Amino acid sequence: MSRTVARSELVEWIRWLGEIGVREMKLPAGTAGREAEEGGDVTDDLARLDNADGLATVREVLGECTRCKLHHQRKNIVFGVGSENADLMFIGEGPGADEDDQGEPFVGRAGRKLTEMIKAIGYERQDVYIANIVKCRPPGNRDPQPDEVATCSPFLFAQIRAIAPRVIVTLGSPATKTLLDSRTGITRLRGRWHDFQGIPLMPTFHPAYLLRRYTVENRTLVYNDLKAARARIDASE
Repeated sequence: MSRTVARSELVEWIRWLGEIGVREMKLPAGTAGREAEEGGDVTDDLARLDNADGLATVREVLGECTRCKLHHQRKNIVFGVGSENADLMFIGEGPGADEDDQGEPFVGRAGRKLTEMIKAIGYERQDVYIANIVKCRPPGNRDPQPDEVATCSPFLFAQIRAIAPRVIVTLGSPATKTLLDSRTGITRLRGRWHDFQGIPLMPTFHPAYLLRRYTVENRTLVYNDLKAARARIDASE
């Protein structure tokens, strides 16, 4: 699924960063001097990501990231977990306190609920891949801000290309809006098929929302969304 990014696409992406207030995208600690000496800039990172041959390369380019303000208070980068050959990929919004402590996505109370959701459609946690739109914990578990998402999302998109899942399930509004480039809320988007770069995408409620509003109706809606995702995968084999 990898392709070469045209220079015009890079220019448009950098212009969009400027429009939402991003003024710089820092390189990983220890590489800034080398890149400056070689005349590199943000396009170097983007080109390396687009040509990444696996998750290990994406993680290498990410480095000990200081590209946005979220790094100031984090304990651990939360890169992602699961099978690099997963048919199904789940994407949430950002790490919480437990995830920040352990460096792994969805390990707290919402993570345990996600694991139950995964098992409900016949998978184990290690069979799928789980990531977030940002890889450092937002303060107070707030939603990621636009500049943070813009800085971090190229790494998520590179992860998606490396895994090439058959289906993506986005968990909650921030993740869904990011991948669909939409302002529409999750209530209106969930339960219907969408597309992300040729990959079928099913939005559903975040497990944390499900725990807050643990009604029969909400549980049924989420289960139906996940059953649809599993059926789409099975039909594509």
